[in-house]
Amino acid sequence: MKAMRLFAQLSAYYLVIGLAVYLAMRLFPNARDYLPIGGVEELINQPQKAGANGLTGVQAQTSGHVDSLGDSLFWLTTALIGAFLTSWPVSWTYMSIRNTDEYDQSLISTIIILPLVVTGIVIIVQNSLALAFSLAGIAGAVRFKNSLKSSGDALFILLSVGIGLSAGIGAVELALVMSIAFNYGFLVLWFTEYGEREGMKRYMSDFDVDVAAATAAADAPAVVPPAEIKP
Repeated sequence: MKAMRLFAQLSAYYLVIGLAVYLAMRLFPNARDYLPIGGVEELINQPQKAGANGLTGVQAQTSGHVDSLGDSLFWLTTALIGAFLTSWPVSWTYMSIRNTDEYDQSLISTIIILPLVVTGIVIIVQNSLALAFSLAGIAGAVRFKNSLKSSGDALFILLSVGIGLSAGIGAVELALVMSIAFNYGFLVLWFTEYGEREGMKRYMSDFDVDVAAATAAADAPAVVPPAEIKP
């Protein structure tokens, strides 16, 4: 069953990621000072004061231990890896639940690569209105014209942007929580077939289709009946 296979795959993946992070923190307790984590605490408990223009700023998680080129590259590399690891299982959800008729392979690449791009952009434009407006002008000049096939696909793009923003401000833990909530939320909707009606256009595929059996049936050679021999 496709749904149970996806549930087991996601659960095993998040369990391995959580176990790896737990062991890393136990073996190297001081490593947290060099990692892009803890940004959520800064956002919730220590909101920045408004500036002269009345706007508040959002910046990457600061750390007194990141004070050299090597430390900065390690922080950035870890943030990018964290963005990738949290967005990768989102692509599994899309590949499993999406209706075959409107399946878009390019969206899968976008789900994985977009968080990495947004992470770098957030680090570049943080606390700089000039860079932010410059980026907006460049994006307007490029003029992206790709239209999504369904409004549901926009949720995957929005999540990818959120993961990139979280990693860029040093809150990879927020990106992980968003990824978990998103994937399991879609799984619940897929299991319950919430909102579906008979004869309606489906966004999600049938959750009880056996992928292995369907693939084997599709790959099986066609049986051609023997030609009739006329006397």
